Amino acid sequence: MDKEVDPSVLAVIDEMRLSGPRLTPVEIVAKMGVFDARDKPFDQAWLATGDNVIATVWAEYVSVGEGGRWFCLESLDVQRRAAGGDRTPHQVQRAKDRLALLKRTFDAEQGFRAVLQTNRVPIAELESNKAAKVSTRVRDESEWHVAVWEPLQKLAVLVRGPRGWVPGETDIQAARARGGVPANAPEAQAASGQASREDVQAAATAYVMRHFKGYGYNAEDVSSQGLGYGIEVSNAKGATLLRVVVKGTATGLPAFQLTDEERAGSAREPLWRLLVVSDALGPTAQHKIYKASEMVQAPGFDPIS
Repeated sequence: MDKEVDPSVLAVIDEMRLSGPRLTPVEIVAKMGVFDARDKPFDQAWLATGDNVIATVWAEYVSVGEGGRWFCLESLDVQRRAAGGDRTPHQVQRAKDRLALLKRTFDAEQGFRAVLQTNRVPIAELESNKAAKVSTRVRDESEWHVAVWEPLQKLAVLVRGPRGWVPGETDIQAARARGGVPANAPEAQAASGQASREDVQAAATAYVMRHFKGYGYNAEDVSSQGLGYGIEVSNAKGATLLRVVVKGTATGLPAFQLTDEERAGSAREPLWRLLVVSDALGPTAQHKIYKASEMVQAPGFDPIS
């Protein structure tokens, strides 16, 4: 419903609605190249001509981050609705189809076209209320893209506009509450003390990748190459800035060790850094960077005897 939409987002949608021709929600999608739009009026994403992906973006879920950038969170849990409750088999299939198309754009590093939509019922009732109908649907002339895809956390981040920006942790936590996106499984496990070291490390790595990309840097995961560091950070011109070993800590897992390869890397690589993410699975994740000569000062560092 309009009252659930950020006022700045709603103003843009109203301007789009008033400046364009009056079309039905199905006609809008059809004119974007979806020939079978009338046969799929309730789908949430479509494959249009030219292999272009079109996806609905619910305005009620759109958040405004730093610099006025729009983004929204996409739950990768197809079994449960964002507002809670299990999906029906038909709803599950729709969710799977939508995520498959979004993942397709992410893997190809391509954008997708969005139709911005507001609804006549509260967003929490959108999937469960049989009377739910579209209030407003407009074609967004700005391209969107999938900036983050984190299966472990069952979360994707959709961003409007150019690549190179991702929302920070504070914005993401606020958007979780706004969109009813549940806490990821590792975070819930952390609360119960059941999280594994692998969960913590994966969450810490995702946090660091998101952090550097949010500042416009290129961050490449090279952990599988045995280089003595896990992430290589470079600027837009391709110059390497840092070679980073990521370690995470969490409740019940407050300590970490370096591998022999990582120790060798610390002695060999001038750009080597240790980056420790504390509360890696929780809402207050934060980090600190250490040079090789400073790593013994890092909280949780457990030297191998």
